[in-house]
Amino acid sequence: MTLLLWSAALFLCGSLMFSYWLGLAARRNLRDVGDGNPGALNLWRSAGYVYGIAGIALDFAKGCAPVACLLAADKLSGYGVAAASLMPVLGHAFSPFLRGRGGKAIATTFGVWCGFAFEGALAYALILAVLLAGSRLTRIKKRTSAEADALQVVLGMLLLFVYLSARSFPAPVAALALANLLLLAVTHRRELRRLFGRRDTDRMPR
Repeated sequence: MTLLLWSAALFLCGSLMFSYWLGLAARRNLRDVGDGNPGALNLWRSAGYVYGIAGIALDFAKGCAPVACLLAADKLSGYGVAAASLMPVLGHAFSPFLRGRGGKAIATTFGVWCGFAFEGALAYALILAVLLAGSRLTRIKKRTSAEADALQVVLGMLLLFVYLSARSFPAPVAALALANLLLLAVTHRRELRRLFGRRDTDRMPR
């Protein structure tokens, strides 16, 4: 029962679509901007950097704050903590406030990891920085920005899982990374399909 209550509370926190609501306050419907993602990046593009920074901060906080409260309460342990900590990401990705069509959950993911295991958040940030630098030297630079970003985000979480496993973190921490990887793959599925679809097309004889 404790796990269910905490999971529901954290899911509700994650499902609060601050960036989307800030967009409406600025008279911008984020569903009509870019790829239609109701997240902070589209908010930045449509309403400016002030709204964008506010959206990033709130999306980050709704992942970090509830997870920090969960750990401070010390009511769950092991895989229970990991399962509940994933809920803000799940809530953002499938927000009931947007009929299950949420955002890509990148800022919320960073928030969750900062609250759950700061070393994981730092490692993920460094991995993404390395992947971004590497993309400038590879063929991925020829892809669209959205496709490149999607691959880096998902591959970065996979590498974080490998890092945590190699560092002998407790199994629930690695399990959280693996579950987070699957969620990010789902939220970026359109970009990944286009990316790998184009690669298949590139390999076809002409």
